[in-house]
Amino acid sequence: MRGAGALVFLVVFFAMLAATLAYPTIPPGPQLYDMLNVPTINDYLVLGVPVTTLVIAIFNGVVYGITAWLICTGLNRAGVLK
Repeated sequence: MRGAGALVFLVVFFAMLAATLAYPTIPPGPQLYDMLNVPTINDYLVLGVPVTTLVIAIFNGVVYGITAWLICTGLNRAGVLK
């Protein structure tokens, strides 16, 4: 099943983006945000969402999306997914 990893990444990315927008404390987004020493700015809104929450949601989407992509690729190469 060639190319499934990219689709898995997109599905997980958008799922985690939505989940983190609802619950911004899902790790590792807040921890990554704090490690970068970026000041918390909740005064600016993007489509009604504070910028800090949006950045944390994007971090979570990328981390979980890449993890799911790697798992899908590993299962594909092991012959579990065909």
